[in-house]
Formats: sequence, C-alpha cells, structure tokens
Amino acid sequence: MAETLFRERGIAKSSIADIAQALRMSPANIFKHFHSKATLVDAICDRHITRMIGRFKTLDQPSPAPERLGTVVRNLMEAHLEDIRKNPFFLEIIFLMSDADLPSGQHYKELIDALFCDLVRQGVEDGVYHCIDCQATSRHVSAAFMGVLHPVFLAGEDEAELQDRCAGLAKLVNAALQNPLVK
Repeated sequence: MAETLFRERGIAKSSIADIAQALRMSPANIFKHFHSKATLVDAICDRHITRMIGRFKTLDQPSPAPERLGTVVRNLMEAHLEDIRKNPFFLEIIFLMSDADLPSGQHYKELIDALFCDLVRQGVEDGVYHCIDCQATSRHVSAAFMGVLHPVFLAGEDEAELQDRCAGLAKLVNAALQNPLVK
C-alpha cells in the first residue's frame, strides 16, 4: 500500500497516517514494523532492487563475456528507464536514498558490483578478459557505466542517445578488459 501511495502521490505527499488509513489500521501498527518513513521507503527500494538485479543475471547464457556485459548493462539501463516512465516519483525515491544513506542504496551498489564481478570473472575464466583482481576491476566497471545506470543521469535524456552511449561504453570497457597491456 505504501508503494502504491508513493507512486501515486510521491513520498513527500504520503504520510504514515495516509498509509494506515488506506490499510484501515492505526499508524502505530505501521511504526511497529517500520520505525520511520525512511525505513519504509528503504524496504520498498530494497525489494525492488533485489527483483530487478535478479532478472539480469545472464551468466548462464552461452554468449561470449563481452556480449553478456553489453546485454546486462543495456537491460539494467532499460529497467531504470522503464521505472522512470512508469513512476514519476521514482527520482524522489533515489534522492531520498542518497540523502539518507539508506541500506538499500548500499545493497544496490553491492548487487551491481557482484553482478559485474561475476561477469568479469567468467570472462577471465573463458580467457577473454585479463585482470588480476576481479573484485576491484568490477568496481571500476560499475563506475564506468554510471552515466547509463544511475537514474539521475537517465532522466530526461534522449533514449536513442542513451542506447548509443551504452553501446559505446560497453565497447570501451570490453576493450580495456580484453587488453592485458592496459593493466
């Protein structure tokens, strides 16, 4: 119910009392489970993030690592774009997460890093990528894609331009991962 109200009205215009009223319960019952509105927003974000990342684990696809990397990044970008289109208050949630330093924001970063770490590790195992520390490299890969993965950078951008930017970044990252001389 909270997620529905946040999507319809925005976080700032939805109170715990509004949520409780929609659920026909007292605000105290909500506070019993979520000690603040930020905690409730964090739980909603964490659930959304976990579902979204789970959809993009494509390591079992029989395609080469460079193709999988491009596919994962494009799919993540498109998922964020879809969230922005469907939920006009999505960016409000992102700003709240960053200002409050909520655990869901850290969880998202950890899931993205783990997703890229798995992709890089698989590429190394296949002999396509060359790096010594997959975990450190995956953090750099995540940072390289920030311009096409962070919703703040996606809002209001031309989707064709974003697709082109995403493909170009994937080529650059793949070239760096495949070239042992760059390391």
